Amino acid sequence: KRSSEYQAKRRRKLADKILPQKVRDLVPESQAYMDLLAFERKLDATITRKRLDIQEALKRPMKQKRKLRIFISNTFYPGRELDGGEHGCHGVPVGASGTPGDPSSVASWELRVEGRLLEEGKSEAGKTKRKFSSFFKSLVIELDKELYGPDNHLVEWHRTHQTQETDGFQVKRPGDRNVRCTILLLLDYQPLQFKLDPRLARLLGVHTQTRPVIISALWQYIKTHRLQDAHEREYIVCDKYLEQIFGSPRMKFAEIPQRLSPLLHPPDPIVINHVIAVEAGATQDGSAGNKQTACYDIDVEVDDSLKQQMSNFLMSTASQQEIQTLDSKIHDTVETINTLKTNREFYLSFAKEPHTFTHRWIVSQTRDLKAMTDVVGNPEEERRAEFYYQPWTQEAVSRYFFTKVNQKRAELEQSLGIRNS
Repeated sequence: KRSSEYQAKRRRKLADKILPQKVRDLVPESQAYMDLLAFERKLDATITRKRLDIQEALKRPMKQKRKLRIFISNTFYPGRELDGGEHGCHGVPVGASGTPGDPSSVASWELRVEGRLLEEGKSEAGKTKRKFSSFFKSLVIELDKELYGPDNHLVEWHRTHQTQETDGFQVKRPGDRNVRCTILLLLDYQPLQFKLDPRLARLLGVHTQTRPVIISALWQYIKTHRLQDAHEREYIVCDKYLEQIFGSPRMKFAEIPQRLSPLLHPPDPIVINHVIAVEAGATQDGSAGNKQTACYDIDVEVDDSLKQQMSNFLMSTASQQEIQTLDSKIHDTVETINTLKTNREFYLSFAKEPHTFTHRWIVSQTRDLKAMTDVVGNPEEERRAEFYYQPWTQEAVSRYFFTKVNQKRAELEQSLGIRNS
């Protein structure tokens, strides 16, 4: 029921909000309302156009460059010498798989890879922080193969549909020597980005980008060098560089996405070479050493904060409901004004010419009554005496009296109890 009422209100046209010309003539101040109505139409057109622009903008990826600071830290946990037997220096049983920091454990180190976005303004202080892992598709830590062997020198993490985001990654290994490691970080580009073939990258000046941007750059190169066929516009006449890259002197523009596929490769990972230093973190008493930290800044793409605001603007219905309420009030007010205008004209006409007004009113009421009762007749002819001197009136009078006599006879017989035999 509510939805049907809402649809009925929406079907009200703008004409229902316009004041009649007679009202504007009687009340000069009403021109201010008409000016506001005209301004509202312009404002509605502008808002509608902007909403369409926002909808189109949201279809395109809206990204902004930000700095992601990566913290790579390592802590060394030196082992303790045993006094003998099965207990360490503090009498703790020796375990085969001790944990870092446990007095019974062998010397070991712990590597942490963490990071956060650098804040650009106070407005972002209260926003929900993105997890560090959400920026990457995969992470690989490659340790010294000579120290940890071919089966234990790789630590890998790859994103899946069930991945739980985390604030960092942690690796623990036994060892008391400095370890060289290579950290490979592959960014999770949304939308997907590709690395171009070196020849095409030099030609277009694009190293890694999305497929639409690459095609757009190639089309710009074609237009700049006028490589479009003059007669068959759907064909591209390759210059010597494009012919070398695509292996064809001529091709259709529609074939470009297919021909580009072999030339697009996965993006290069970010490579960080790091040394896990254990000598600098060693202590005399065997407790955990000092934490060694290195920082690296990389560029990442994040969703533009304006995108969420634009989406909220399109999804917001609070203002629309308020506008609907105000429109309903305006319609009701205009209807009341129109009713008062009709009443005013009614009484004003009666005050000026009572006789003529009464006559017209009676004729109008008679016409309405006949329309309601489906009675056929011509009021203009019936009001003249000549209408009743026509030949048909004699027969009509006879029929009328005959009907009345039969009616009275039936009533009399009924009252006397006389029945037809």
